[in-house]
Formats: sequence, structure tokens, C-alpha cells
Amino acid sequence: MQEISEAARALALRCEPEVNALARRMSRESFEQLPGYAALPDEMKDLEIAATARHGVRLFLRSVAERSRPVDRGDAAGASWAGGMRLFRERAAQRAEEGMPLHLLLRSHALGMYVLWQGLRESAAPGEEAALVELADLLLKSHHSVIGVVAETYLDERSAIDAERRAHRRSLVRGLLDGTLPPGHVLLGQLGLDGPCLVLAVGTATGPGPDATAPSGKEGSVAARRRLRRIQTALDHAFGVEVPSLLDAGRDGGRAIVPGAAEPPDDLVARLSKAAGGPVRIAVVPTVAPADVPESARTAGEILRVARACGLPPGLHRLDDVLLEYHLSRPGESGRRIAALLDPVADRPELLETLRVHLGHGQDRRATAHVLGLHPNTVDNRLARIAERTRIDLSSPKGTATAIAALLLRETDT
Repeated sequence: MQEISEAARALALRCEPEVNALARRMSRESFEQLPGYAALPDEMKDLEIAATARHGVRLFLRSVAERSRPVDRGDAAGASWAGGMRLFRERAAQRAEEGMPLHLLLRSHALGMYVLWQGLRESAAPGEEAALVELADLLLKSHHSVIGVVAETYLDERSAIDAERRAHRRSLVRGLLDGTLPPGHVLLGQLGLDGPCLVLAVGTATGPGPDATAPSGKEGSVAARRRLRRIQTALDHAFGVEVPSLLDAGRDGGRAIVPGAAEPPDDLVARLSKAAGGPVRIAVVPTVAPADVPESARTAGEILRVARACGLPPGLHRLDDVLLEYHLSRPGESGRRIAALLDPVADRPELLETLRVHLGHGQDRRATAHVLGLHPNTVDNRLARIAERTRIDLSSPKGTATAIAALLLRETDT
């Protein structure tokens, strides 16, 4: 612990009667030049900020006096300084909760140090230059610890507040999507979801996506969280608003609600594919009122499922794009019997995938071969085995419709 001369101690003691004046100068004169400070409530300036300034000045002057004592000066000064940090922590947490910008808080502390230096300089008499340098050296050395404590506490508090806010938002969005939150709930206005909106279902093109091969355990979960954050950021930037969402790392990706029923931008798929690290599917369903959101969310999920089951390429899907297939996918007694028509090839996933891609590409054998990385003759052989096993004639309109319905209904069962 740095020792202080008697001359420096005497200079510090001479400043103690000026503590209140220095605090007023900080809170009511010097800080006014900081951006945003003038808009703060007078009560905060005159009571809380002034009190914190007085505390900081007294803490410094007290530490100077304790450093000058011949017995246990280091331990006493250290204990006093550590204990004095408590108020700085409390005020930093309070400012974070109130929403004061961090830059304003840190600038006020930095400027407060300068005002204290001005007070010391004004109190110094001729011949006390060396003592003034000692105090300036100590002031500069101690300032970093104050700034560190204030910044750390502020950021911890903001992190906790933001986490609580995100959890609250997710709870509201989940309730709205699932139909458990009343459409007229007052908190929906905070999210901009008290009027028309656009419901999205977002999923990877096939399987669980790029993160399926990521390391398991902690590394895998970190990769998945980073991926979801990228997707959320891409959604927010694409629509120019903070999009309430429930995203997950599975192939069904999650759901989102865009306030205002805005049409999706043309590059939405490209943005989200880049963020996800692979192709994505996006189902879009507009709604006119919050009461329609649960049904729209279910429809969007069905559109996503149908588009994937039909072998449609990744991209943006609307109900009109899969209207017939959507209708054919409705379950029931007849639906179970139709789905069972593909049981003879259920043990051959490569045949089912070939059928799915073939139907999704307008039964173009060359397009199917290109997507699957096969020779066209291999596609023909697989389709022939499907027809032989299932007795479905894929060359007829009825057979094609039956195969589409069977695929969709099997997808529903799984």
C-alpha cells in the first residue's frame, strides 16, 4: 500500500470542509455538460447523485488519512476502501434498473474524479506541489477500481434484467401461440401484438440442420444457442423490428410473430439460411387479430410439414402453395388406410425419400436424380420397386394423388 506524506495528508484534510460544495459542483454544474444528464429528474441529481458524489470524495480523503497512520495503515486503508465500494455497487445496480445509459454513468464517475482533482488543486498553497502530485497519483490509481466495480455491477444487473425480460416475452409469446393467453391481454401491446400480424413457422430443410453434427454436450449446446441467436438477429433485421419468437434447434425450428402483418422481404429466406448455416423453410400465415394467432400457428406448422413431406425445395411456403396437399393430409379412418399403402416400403427409407423428391419435383426423373445425387436409371429402378411393392401406379393421376396423400398422412402419424 502506497504511503502518503504528512504534507499530502494535510492537504487532503484541508479539503474535507469542501466536500459538500464539491458534490454540489459535480451534480449541479459539471455533470450538466454530459449528454443526457440534464434530462434526469432533479430529485435524482440533488439526492442520490449528490450523495454518491459526497461519498466518493469522503472515501478518497479518508483513504489518504488512513494511509498516513503509522500502525496498520495498509490494512485500514484497504478495508475502508473495500467497504466504501458498497454504495457504488448499490447505485450502479439502481441506475441499471432505471435504464440510465452506461456511458453516462461512467462519464459521471470520470468527471467526478476531475472535479475532485480541481478541488485539491484549488486548496493547494505555494510549495505544496509535491503533495499535490502525491494525491493526483493516488487518485489516478484508485479510479480504475471504482470504474471497474461500477461497470461490472451495472452489466450484471442489466444482464439479469434482460434475461428476466426475455423470459417474460417468451412466456407471453408462448401463451399467445398456444391459445392460453387472452387475446386482449394488456401486455400484448408491449410487443405490438394487439393487432394484425404475420405468423411464421421456421424449420431447417431436412433433418435437424448443421448443428446435428456439432459436438455433443456443452459444445453442442453452445453452438445451438449461437445459431438461434443468429436466426433471431436475422429475423429482427429483416423486418426492422424486434420479432417475438420461440425458436429451437430442431428441424421444425420454431415459431415467430411479426407485428403489423408486414409482408416478408424478398431476401428473408436468404437471410435466415445464412444465419442457420444451411437451407431453411419458412411457412407464412397472415392474421387480422390476436385471437387468430393460435390457429394460424398450427396452420403454419402444418404447411411446413406438408411442404417437407411433398419434397418441395426449401424456401418460403404459403397455404396456397400446398393447398391440395394440405387437404389430402387431413387424418381420419380413410387416411389411415391410405397411409398404410406405403407400409410395404416402410423398411426402405431410400425408396420413400426417392418418392418424396420425385413427387415434389413434378415427377421429373432427371431433377430427382440431381437432387439425390443418383443416376436417372437408379431413380427409375427405385420407382419401379415402389410400384411393385405398393401396387400404386405412379404413371396415373389417381396413383400420383394417392402416393402424395399416403406420404402426407404418414408424416402426420410420425
